[in-house]
Amino acid sequence: MPTLSRGEPGRSGSEPHRHRQVAESFGVDAARYDRARPPYPDALVDRIVATSPGRDVLDVGAGTGIEARQFQAAGCTVLGVEPDERMAAFARRGPIEVEVARFEDWQPAGRQFDAVVAGTAWHWVDPVAGAAKAARVLRPGGRLAPFHHVPQLPDAVTDALAEAHRRVAPDSPISLGAVKGSALDAAQPLFARIADGIRRTGRFSEPEQWRFAWERRYTREQWLDQLPTFGALTRMAADELADVLDGVGTVIDTLGGAVTVPYTTVVVTSTRSGKA
Repeated sequence: MPTLSRGEPGRSGSEPHRHRQVAESFGVDAARYDRARPPYPDALVDRIVATSPGRDVLDVGAGTGIEARQFQAAGCTVLGVEPDERMAAFARRGPIEVEVARFEDWQPAGRQFDAVVAGTAWHWVDPVAGAAKAARVLRPGGRLAPFHHVPQLPDAVTDALAEAHRRVAPDSPISLGAVKGSALDAAQPLFARIADGIRRTGRFSEPEQWRFAWERRYTREQWLDQLPTFGALTRMAADELADVLDGVGTVIDTLGGAVTVPYTTVVVTSTRSGKA
């Protein structure tokens, strides 16, 4: 998974929500995004629904509606908020009701929800302002539950992505290369920022993490289909993107033409207190 370049705490390179031009670029190929990005574990959806006071769900950064459709299938009524009109238009085919706005600017018009969720999108939201807005729209006891996929890529694929980053996008604030070692450990600063934002509102229970482990096997074609949906590549010139795909494809060929990627999907979650 491409990650934001590491930087000192508080610097823009370590704060994804400051790179909104990336967050709002995914609609360049919404159909590919919807086709190639993996859904979320059914157990995750079921647990959020079971521990919320009702089934009215607000999906922040709804994208093409991947997780919204899963919550609908679980019996929920879902409203999406999405900053990219192209992604929202695709989600509406779902059909998902979607309003176009950045979450921090979105006007709820008095509406309240039992759960506020975000599928691999909360890192594009200001962690304090986002949590405060969630507290505003959640009913007492309602659940805030942003969740993110954390893939553990094979080292050879990681090396190929890192080399491509050095070659074609050295100045990008988003790194093409996933980290070596434990991807879950490397993701903890993001989850800590989310939890800290929740705490700072003073309106939620102590945040906790739920983890769901699973894996997916990708053919060469499937992995290369997904790769252009990553934030570091959505705004890349066609020749540069072709260079990246060629390099990563060659590595996958050496691995037998397919890769198995272990994932941990992590939920940082809390419930809204009864305070006004």
